[in-house]
Amino acid sequence: MTIKRNKLKTSRQKKQISKARSDTWILRLYIAGQTPKAVTALNNLKLICEEQLRGKYHLEVIDILKKPQLARDNQVLAVPTLVRKLPLPVRNIIGDLSNTERVLVGLDLLKS
Repeated sequence: MTIKRNKLKTSRQKKQISKARSDTWILRLYIAGQTPKAVTALNNLKLICEEQLRGKYHLEVIDILKKPQLARDNQVLAVPTLVRKLPLPVRNIIGDLSNTERVLVGLDLLKS
């Protein structure tokens, strides 16, 4: 009986962890150094994320000058490029992310 409770508790915990992970947005911003466009894109993205996702996101900034293999592996052809890894489907947005409405539609946070 105790074993079943532990398994149920473990199963419940796994479901909660899984749900928490599925609620987290995984975003990657590919840049090439600290150019004005890269800085603008990062600032715009941080504002959008804090307004729309409020702590439910993980943002990774990848400088392709330091890690060019990541750009090749993920088929990033232009920078800055924002890639939404999760939730699926994967989406790409190219540019400095200054058009907030376009970014929200691209991320599927706002219906067009």
